[in-house]
Amino acid sequence: MPELPEVEVVRRGLERWVSGRTVADAEVLHPRAVRRHLAGAEDFAARLKGMTLGPARRRGKYLWVPFQDSSLTLLGHLGMSGQLLVQPQDAPAETHLRIRVGFDDTLGTELRFVDQRTFGGLSLHEAVPGDPEGIPVPLSHIARDPLDAAFDDAAFHTALRRRRTTIKRALLDQSLVSGVGNIYADEALWRTKLHYERPTATLTRPLTDELLTHIREVMSDALAAGGTSFDSLYVNVNGESGYFDRSLDAYGREDEPCRRCGTPIRRRPWMNRSSYFCPRCQRPPRPVPARSS
Repeated sequence: MPELPEVEVVRRGLERWVSGRTVADAEVLHPRAVRRHLAGAEDFAARLKGMTLGPARRRGKYLWVPFQDSSLTLLGHLGMSGQLLVQPQDAPAETHLRIRVGFDDTLGTELRFVDQRTFGGLSLHEAVPGDPEGIPVPLSHIARDPLDAAFDDAAFHTALRRRRTTIKRALLDQSLVSGVGNIYADEALWRTKLHYERPTATLTRPLTDELLTHIREVMSDALAAGGTSFDSLYVNVNGESGYFDRSLDAYGREDEPCRRCGTPIRRRPWMNRSSYFCPRCQRPPRPVPARSS
């Protein structure tokens, strides 16, 4: 699933190519792509018509586009394989084209939602009243992400210590910190020399600050490379893949030498995913001795 850097790349593309344009028509080609819009496909297409798109926004892995002079927002969730593409109107339809949105101008391009696995989708929602960013109501519980200027490092550390969980589980909890997924969690933990099963209650404030620094650094590095693409499913709005996968230090590098110490990187099954780590640089936590009765 795309993480913060990949979604931010898409957001920037939307802001450049569709913000300020007015919808002339919309067509839903697969009802599953609008399943989160409970009123159905016809209502979705009808309500989009005539709306003018504002600047695209993002919170963690989620993006939305507010409408000018309206409390409605267009919420996009990419899922495992969703793509938001800006294509010429006469370009051949993609095999897995689910939604197309045309505009009432002469630029000659349209917005397309393509999704092979149909886990993602688009939907219309009211914005949270009074929210300066117009965040859709379904995203109101999503925490800010580490690249957000309003992210509170001290509050994050306090919440982290109270969770009584392990560090990677905490990083993937979108109500605690958003935007961090499996790839960038492994990368940031490798840079901080933390094992993914390290208890959050053992983190000191300096160690939390170091971890946040590395999360921000790895995400910024990934953004500069256009995100991470392991296949053709993640692309930007122009259909181009990112290339940060060439710079990964831990994720996907099982049995390859650690770039710090040369020890082979290991992979372990973890919560229906995989965790990649260096067994020498990222020592597992010591077992807590059992209390005597």
